[in-house]
Amino acid sequence: MIRAHSLLLALLIAATPVVASAEGARSGFGGVASGQIDGGRRDKDREEAENGRRLSLGEVVRIVQSGREGRMLGVRPSGDTAVVRWEYPNGRIADITVDARSGRIIGER
Repeated sequence: MIRAHSLLLALLIAATPVVASAEGARSGFGGVASGQIDGGRRDKDREEAENGRRLSLGEVVRIVQSGREGRMLGVRPSGDTAVVRWEYPNGRIADITVDARSGRIIGER
């Protein structure tokens, strides 16, 4: 059942360029305001993802979800990286930075 929910979430994320929850929108993760500011950058990111030079945000989220308990609160591109805001089961919230070209997790804070 959990696997089915994760798969559904991954499919929804892959179909949506930026996903935001209420908390994520307040913190700059996704949301309309950030899309209006960096729309040109988002177009370039999408083009690079389509050409295979950069992972899509959906692929980045799948990498973060792999073997990690909890739930995603939001995801946003940040230059050559993507930052996934993640809530662990104990309530701790972390920003996980992923290299958008290699898929390697760079850090978590």
